[in-house]
Amino acid sequence: MPRPAPLRGIRPTASVEALLATPPATRGFSEEIRAGLMRAGQKELPSKYFYDEVGSALFEVICALPEYGLTRADERILRRHAVDIVSRLPSPSIVAELGSGSGRKTRWILEALSRRHPVTYHPIEISASALARCEKEMSAIAAVSVVGFERPYLDGLLAAAARRQEAECLLVLFLGSTIGNFDRSAGDEFLCQVRGMLRPGDALLLGADLVKPVPTMIAAYDDPLGVTAAFNLNLLARINRELDAQFDLALFQHVARYNEEHQRIEMHLRSRVAQVVPVGAWRDAVAFRPGETIWTENSHKYTPREIVALGERAGFRCDAQWLDQEWPFAQSLLVAG
Repeated sequence: MPRPAPLRGIRPTASVEALLATPPATRGFSEEIRAGLMRAGQKELPSKYFYDEVGSALFEVICALPEYGLTRADERILRRHAVDIVSRLPSPSIVAELGSGSGRKTRWILEALSRRHPVTYHPIEISASALARCEKEMSAIAAVSVVGFERPYLDGLLAAAARRQEAECLLVLFLGSTIGNFDRSAGDEFLCQVRGMLRPGDALLLGADLVKPVPTMIAAYDDPLGVTAAFNLNLLARINRELDAQFDLALFQHVARYNEEHQRIEMHLRSRVAQVVPVGAWRDAVAFRPGETIWTENSHKYTPREIVALGERAGFRCDAQWLDQEWPFAQSLLVAG
């Protein structure tokens, strides 16, 4: 359950284009929600829409839960190895982060870089509140200038790359195992598109959660306090607020399960009863059978070798890889070939 600012994932049938769709304040939100809920067979919702103001706040709580070790593992690696990471980069370097959130984990990289030279940092977010917090906090670091982009990932990266000087190396940060929210083929496609915006010698620091015992993974996505359940259910509450729908949250159950074949955690919302939910914005209704689910998120898990291969397929070589042993997690520095 990494924090991709714009999303927490896409389903296997989703494309990179769906991931990069227009912000939820536009008509695109209604269109995508309708398409997902009216879909024949498995209903699904784009998990990028988890992150309204309430969802973003709930995710911050999830990151502090003892069962959810991913964020702390990510931070430990960055804290312990930031100097080593930046020492492998050409100088001067600028930084663009895909889905920055509050930018808390990024501080270690920015501080290490700023000790070498002034740094320009481009957080890329579709959550306006998260972007504002990030810009405020990172601007307090000496020798770091912050220019944020409230845009989808690739749009923001294109804008950041266009601002750099000829001699500058671009470091792209994709932390928190957000790559795991993509279907594997869509993840390949996305990294290829990222590579297409980079010059040879530019770098991508890619965070990825690793395979671990199934009970440990399930507990991280179905905590006993019910915070993740509230986070998942808030997606229906958001649809109520923004599309004048009448979802009764008590009639839906949060479900987290591990798909062994595809090596991923899946999150669903299961209808407890047969029901029909009116959606005022569409002047229509959505029917549910008892036990029918809405698929809201994937979180794929990897082995270290799979991450290296993922980068190589997109045109990167793995310069170095750092692993956390307390909560198996990897940061991989991928250099554009």
